[in-house]
Amino acid sequence: MLPWGGLSCCLSAAALYLLGRSSGRDVESLKSVARVNQLKDLAILLDAASKVIPFVVCVSGRVGSETPVKCEYSGLRGVIVEETAEQHFLKHNDAGSWVQDSALMLCMSKEVPWYLDDGTGRVYVLGARGATGLELTVGSEIFEESGRSLVRGTLDYLQGLKMLGVKRTERVLPTGTPMTVVGEAIKDDVGTVRIQRPNKGPFYVSPKTIDQLIANLGKWASFTVFGVYLIAKHTLGLILARKRRWEIHK
Repeated sequence: MLPWGGLSCCLSAAALYLLGRSSGRDVESLKSVARVNQLKDLAILLDAASKVIPFVVCVSGRVGSETPVKCEYSGLRGVIVEETAEQHFLKHNDAGSWVQDSALMLCMSKEVPWYLDDGTGRVYVLGARGATGLELTVGSEIFEESGRSLVRGTLDYLQGLKMLGVKRTERVLPTGTPMTVVGEAIKDDVGTVRIQRPNKGPFYVSPKTIDQLIANLGKWASFTVFGVYLIAKHTLGLILARKRRWEIHK
């Protein structure tokens, strides 16, 4: 019977192997996409490749919108805004001491129609929040201390809590941010070119260039292969050692 340590190593090796294969497939997918140097050419390329489904491309430009959202605290204008509010408090545990904890009170997300603009043309981006590589900038972090009152303090103490305050965080994709988008290029009913998640293929929205994405995925694939080798070597050593102990016992 394989020991628990050997079994866990085998499972870890399998997980790393699958992750490495997935990263390798993503690298090949990114290498095969059509790179669009100027957005003004995308409509022409899309018409020429009308028989290719999905037509996956890589485009770059700066984030823009006709109706950007203005962040309440930071004042930044963005196309995707996420707001969270966490209540921070001390709670009385079974050991009789106070430990710090937090609870999420509010989580809101807002996205407006937005596009990439490289100076030669525009392309609208759909479903960016579900894309790989999306990074939102922390616009502001504000901590609001709880008000101190005798009644409030007494109630909190009876509940085993001491309220510290609320931490409010804004994360935003600001207008003007340089971005790379990899996805399926389509035309809507009025001829507007859009990029969306393909039914099959990569979908990235990232501040990194496509060459940086490929390089990072390649490094991860190499790391997972090396990790599989180390874990497999360790597992084999455990199995051989157990076999030797069993033979000696026999």
